[in-house]
Amino acid sequence: MSTNIFDVVIIGGGPAGLATAYLCHKNSLSYLVLESGKAVFQGIANSYPQGKLVYPSKPKDSPEPFLVDELRPPDKPVTVESYLQYIQHFVQHENLNIQTEVAFEDIKDERDHLAVLTDKGIFRGRRVVLAFGSSIPRELSVYGDAKMVAKNVEDPGKYVGVKTLVIGGGNTAADVVIAILKAKREFHDTQPVYWAHKSEKFDVNKETAQRLGEEILLGGNIRLLPGAQPRIGEVDDEGVDRLVIRINEFKQTDGIDLYHALSFPMQNVIACIGSQGPVPIFDKLGIQTISCTAGVCKIAKEGDRLVLLSSDFESTRKGVHVVGGAISPSYMKICEGAIQEEKHPNLIYTAINDAYKVVEGILGKLGKQASPPLHTP
Repeated sequence: MSTNIFDVVIIGGGPAGLATAYLCHKNSLSYLVLESGKAVFQGIANSYPQGKLVYPSKPKDSPEPFLVDELRPPDKPVTVESYLQYIQHFVQHENLNIQTEVAFEDIKDERDHLAVLTDKGIFRGRRVVLAFGSSIPRELSVYGDAKMVAKNVEDPGKYVGVKTLVIGGGNTAADVVIAILKAKREFHDTQPVYWAHKSEKFDVNKETAQRLGEEILLGGNIRLLPGAQPRIGEVDDEGVDRLVIRINEFKQTDGIDLYHALSFPMQNVIACIGSQGPVPIFDKLGIQTISCTAGVCKIAKEGDRLVLLSSDFESTRKGVHVVGGAISPSYMKICEGAIQEEKHPNLIYTAINDAYKVVEGILGKLGKQASPPLHTP
């Protein structure tokens, strides 16, 4: 426990949290990062498959560069292991103030500051930045139970010798497919990897598509299932939990529709369908969210609850800001008295740029001037 009152207490040591810490450091704001894992970027270390490449990806429609160039992934993609090694060296070189293996619990209001409650005691700050990422994977929406479906791959070798289903149409799903194809190839396994996506189009970047093509040329057996829909989680006659996925639909004039479907043991299924912000934590902290309704939200799904934030990411809880993956894929932005849904892809780019805007806002609210390092590259 600390008796100091920091200018900023940062919860989470991922891209947004680390960028916030670095900018506080460069602008003479006292700060402390509280990270629940054993090291910074623990969320990326846990969720990225071994050997996954890290890209300096940014939305096509975003004109802004990376606003903290020191944390920008290199132009030439590197493995996640190499990027994490660079981050560790960066933290040591800058001597950033970080405490690891600290579990966040709550925030209490005190006279002129906020008290952050953790399993290691109380830490006080004039501002709190919640940068704990999007730690809750989305569940498959099916009839029945699909909780046994994996959300990531720690050991691709586990899927050697079995037909495997990967669900999701983006880069993460593609990386999982590539990792499993490699493992199968090493063991001369010809069993296919089925890759399903609810849309008719898979959306991966150029580099990932190239690596996927290389695996196919080397003999990788992949079956694409565009437009496929997970439908039912069930237990078969032998007691095996299975996922039924619909791959074709045939409309009949008599009103009885026909379907083609495949059934996979859930232990052979990996669902890479994104994640959602930690709404239960927002509720506990008294941070207001808004439920999406038809016609209001174009990015989030109807019924999703989006956090309400100002232009510098301050929530309705005074002094508490929320950044990074916790607010992806979108949030409700207060802009000139109106509220509108704001797109927020879960990328290193968006997390880092959130931090820039948060620190810029905090400097103004604490009546401090930005040092020269707070600039747009």
